[in-house]
Amino acid sequence: MSSECRVANSELKAEDRMSNVEYRMSNGACSRHRRRLLAAVLSIFAIRHSTFAALADDTPAAAGAAAAPKLAFRVAKVLSLNDQDDVINDAVVLVSGGKIEAVGPASQVKIPDGYTVRAFSENWIVPGLVDCHDHIAGSLSDLNDMVYQTNPGLNTRATVEPNNELIKQARTGGVTTVLLIPGSGTNMSGFGTICKTAGDTPDDVVVRSPGSLKIAQAGNPEWYFGGNNRSFMNWNTRQTLLKALDYHRAWEAFEKGQTKKKPAYDPVWDDFRGLFRRDFPVSVHTQIYQVVMTTVTMLSMKLKLWTVMDHSEFDGWKTAPLVLASDAWTIQGPRAFHFDTAARRMCGNANGWWKNGVTKLGLNTDAPVIPQQELSYQATMGCWYGWTTYPAIKSVTKVPSQALGLSDRVGSIEAGKDADFGVWTGDPLDPRSACLLLIVNGKVAYDGTKGERPRPF
Repeated sequence: MSSECRVANSELKAEDRMSNVEYRMSNGACSRHRRRLLAAVLSIFAIRHSTFAALADDTPAAAGAAAAPKLAFRVAKVLSLNDQDDVINDAVVLVSGGKIEAVGPASQVKIPDGYTVRAFSENWIVPGLVDCHDHIAGSLSDLNDMVYQTNPGLNTRATVEPNNELIKQARTGGVTTVLLIPGSGTNMSGFGTICKTAGDTPDDVVVRSPGSLKIAQAGNPEWYFGGNNRSFMNWNTRQTLLKALDYHRAWEAFEKGQTKKKPAYDPVWDDFRGLFRRDFPVSVHTQIYQVVMTTVTMLSMKLKLWTVMDHSEFDGWKTAPLVLASDAWTIQGPRAFHFDTAARRMCGNANGWWKNGVTKLGLNTDAPVIPQQELSYQATMGCWYGWTTYPAIKSVTKVPSQALGLSDRVGSIEAGKDADFGVWTGDPLDPRSACLLLIVNGKVAYDGTKGERPRPF
C-alpha cells in the first residue's frame, strides 16, 4: 500500500469514526455503553458551554401558557431574507398574536398604542435559525430502536421533550425550529417530527408529524447485525419503499373509484402515503459521492420522492451535476471540511457544493454531535473554508425552511409569518456576536439581556 493510500485510508477512518458517533451512542445492544458514550460526548461540549445551561433558564418558555403579547421592536437592522433580500436599516417589527404584523423602516411603520416597545438601537433582527438534522428535541435514549435494518413503523413524535436542558441551550444560539429525526443505525429508522424550540407541551412545540422519513444509506448501518454491504442495503431500502408504494397505490385506486375493493388498513405503511403524496420529505443520511449518487438516482429521480440530503460530506459535492438535474435539497454538515486525496488539499464541503452550482444548500449540526446552539457557527465554518456570507446566512434560515416545506411560516421576516426571530448583537456569522433575545411564536423564549450571557468562542 502506498503512503498516499495509507493517508487516505487514515483520513477516511477518522471521518467514519466521527460520523458513526450517532450509531455508537444509540446502539441498543448495550445501554450502559451507550450512556457512557453519550456522557463522554456531552462532557466535551459541556466544558465550553458550562454557562449555557444556567443562562437558558425556565423563564421564557411559557409559549403556550399565555396569549402572545403585542410587541414592537425598534432595531438598527433587519435581515429580512425575503425574496428581494431586503436589508432594512433603522427598522420596526410589529408582533401580534404570535405572527409578524408588519416590518419596515421606522419612518414608515407606526407603532400603534398598546404595544410594548423593545428598543435595540445597535442590534440586528435575524430570522430564527432552522436545523434539518436534530436529535435533542426528544429523548436521546429513545431515538434509535434498531430492531430491523428497516423500521418503517417508528416515529419520533412520542419522544418529544419540550424544555429539556439541551433544547434550552439551543435557544441561546437563536435556533427556533428543528427536525427531530431518529438515529442512523439502520437503513430506515422511522419518521421525524418538526418542532419549535419553545413551548411547554408536545402540542405546543410540534409543527408537523410526520416531519420526514429518515433513511440512512451507508456508514452507520453498515455495522448492523455484524455488517452489511451497500448492495444489500440499497436493495433492502428500495424493497421497503416499493411495498409502501404498493399500499399507497392500492388505497389511491380505491379513493379514486378505480376499484371497489377496499384495502386493509395497515399502520406500518399508512404514514408512507404522505411521503408519496409529497406532503413531507425523506431525510437521507448520505455522504461520499458514490452514496450520494444512489440517493439522487433511487430516491429523487426514480421514486420521485421529495428528497432532503443530510450530511452530504467528504467528496459528495462531486455529484453536483447530478444533484442539479434533480429537485433534491442538499443540507451539509456536521463536518465542514475534508482532505481531498485526489486534489491533495483541504476542501470546504459547503464551498464545494456552492462553487459547482448547488444553491439549494443548507447546513446542519446533527445535534448533539455539534451542539444545537452552534448552528450559526456551522455557517461561519463554511465561510472560513471558502463560502460567502449571505448564502451562508440563508443556509441556516431560509433554505432549510424551504427544504422542509415551512417557508410560508418561518425562515424570513415578513408580515403574516410566525414571529420567530433573534435579536443579535451583530452579524450572526461573526463568532463575537451573540443572540440577545429570542422570540418564538411571538413570545420571549430566551432573554440574554439580563445577567451573564453565553460567551462567544
